[in-house]
Amino acid sequence: MKNAVTRTGIAGFAVLVAALAVAGCKSTPALSVDDAQKQIQAKYDQTPPSGALVRVDDLGMRQGVTAKYWDRSKSYPVRWWADFKLTPDGKKALTLANGGDTIEWRPSSADDKTFAISVTTVAMNHRKVRDVKDPQDEADGTKTVEFNESVDLTGVPAPLQDIAHDPGNKLSTHRTATFSLQNGAWTLQSIN
Repeated sequence: MKNAVTRTGIAGFAVLVAALAVAGCKSTPALSVDDAQKQIQAKYDQTPPSGALVRVDDLGMRQGVTAKYWDRSKSYPVRWWADFKLTPDGKKALTLANGGDTIEWRPSSADDKTFAISVTTVAMNHRKVRDVKDPQDEADGTKTVEFNESVDLTGVPAPLQDIAHDPGNKLSTHRTATFSLQNGAWTLQSIN
């Protein structure tokens, strides 16, 4: 009987010590998709907003003329070459990547539909975080999260949005964010 009481007391003490040990240990907090997205978006919201680089090909050039963003200002003996000057509406909607106000349209042939120029939208918006994947544990103790960084065209005039959605334009980029554990919480370390 005395051995049974002693064993019960020892077992109870062992359970109590184990419970205290488990309660005293802090486990690594989880990093949810929502937490990762909030931290990444907060980082983008803290950085200066930027315009979007838009590639304008033959279709885009015609859309720009229809929208009255540019007009033909000069023709050349090579029939498919021309200069197009930005209109006042065009200057409000966009800037040319070269900083000027004249598009020098110089395709290699009459059939060249791939010749393109780049414009930067005047509307300056923060990038948006979309399609965030589940965090992955890395060997170095960090976590990585894959997501898509999207250009936000809010405030951009509809004709320029149409041009931006033409083939050849890239309005989203696949990125990876790295999180590290700092002071017991997951913190955004870098975006690549």
